[in-house]
Amino acid sequence: MKVFIQIPCLNEEETLPSVLESIPTQIDGVDEIEILVIDDGSTDRTLEVARAHGVRHFVHHTRNMGLARSFRDGVDYALTHGADVVVNTDGDNQYPQNRIGDLVQPILAGTADIVIADRQTQTIEHFSPFKKVMQRFGSYIVNRAASTELPDAASGFRAYSRASLFHLNVVTQFSYCMETIIQAGNKRLRIESVPVETNAKTRESRLFKNIFHHMAKSGSAITRSYLMFKPYVIFTTLTLLFGVLAAAPLVRFLFIWLTGGDTSGNVQSLIYGAIMAVAALLSLALGVLSDLQRTNRVLLEDQLERIKAIQYRRPESSPQVLGHGGSVDPSLIPDLPAGVEHPR
Repeated sequence: MKVFIQIPCLNEEETLPSVLESIPTQIDGVDEIEILVIDDGSTDRTLEVARAHGVRHFVHHTRNMGLARSFRDGVDYALTHGADVVVNTDGDNQYPQNRIGDLVQPILAGTADIVIADRQTQTIEHFSPFKKVMQRFGSYIVNRAASTELPDAASGFRAYSRASLFHLNVVTQFSYCMETIIQAGNKRLRIESVPVETNAKTRESRLFKNIFHHMAKSGSAITRSYLMFKPYVIFTTLTLLFGVLAAAPLVRFLFIWLTGGDTSGNVQSLIYGAIMAVAALLSLALGVLSDLQRTNRVLLEDQLERIKAIQYRRPESSPQVLGHGGSVDPSLIPDLPAGVEHPR
C-alpha cells in the first residue's frame, strides 16, 4: 500500500520545512509514504528546501499555473508512480500533517472513497464573522449540488483513493475543491469528513485577492459543475418561470378579447407575453440540448475511466487497487493491445 502526499507550493521556502518535518513517517496499514512537491512557478528556494529535507518526487511548472492545474498534475504523477491513496495538503502549513493518518484510514478500511478534513471554521480565530458565514453558506450550496452533507466543502486537506481519482476530471482553472465534491457526489462516491484543528495562520492566501473574489470564483466553479450534472433543473426552472410570465398577460389579453372589451390599450401586454413565450421556448430547447450533451459527457467520462485504468495500470505483483467499498484485482483490467507499451 503506497500513499503519496502531494504539496502544491508557490514560494513556500519559509513554511515548507515545518510541513515536511510534521508529515508522519509511518501510518498503520501503509507500506510506503512518498512526498511529492508541486512547484507552481516558485521564484524562491522552495525546491532547494524540499531537496534538503529528502524529497525525491517533484512536479515543476515554469510559471504559475494555479491550484487546480497543480492538483491535476500531482495526481497524474502520483498515479503513474503507483499511488494507492493520494493525500493533498498545503505548503503554508495551515493543516495539521499529523492527522494525515486519520484521513487515510477510512479509505484503507474501505468505508470511503474520499476523506475531507473539517477545519471547523467557526472556531478559527483569524476568520472574520462574514467569512465564517460565507464558508458555511458555500458548503451548503455545494452539498445541495452534490447531495452530500459535508461541513467544510472548501477544505483542501483531503485524501483520495486511487479508484476515485479515475472517476474525477478537474476542468476548472481556479480550485479543484468544490468541483471534485460535486462530481464525486453525483457519481455516488462515498465521502467522509474528519474534524481537525488548523495551525496558526502563516500568511495571506495567494489563491484569491479578497473574500469577494473568492466568492465570485467559487460561485462560477459551482455553477459550472452543477450545469455539468443537472442542467435540466436550471433550464426547467427557467422554462416554468418564463412560461408563467408569458401566460399572465396573454391570458388577460385573451379574456378581454373574448368578452368583447377594448384590446387596443393592451397591445403592450401581448408583446410582453410573446417575448416571454419565446424565452420559455428557448429555455426548453437549451434544456434539451444540454441534457443531450450531458449524456455525451457521461459516455466520454466512461471512456476516460477505462483509459486511466490502462494508463496507470501496475504490474501484476503490485497491491490491489482500492475501489468502491473494497478492492479491484488488477488482473481484471484488460491487457494493452500487442505492441503497445505501458506508460511509465
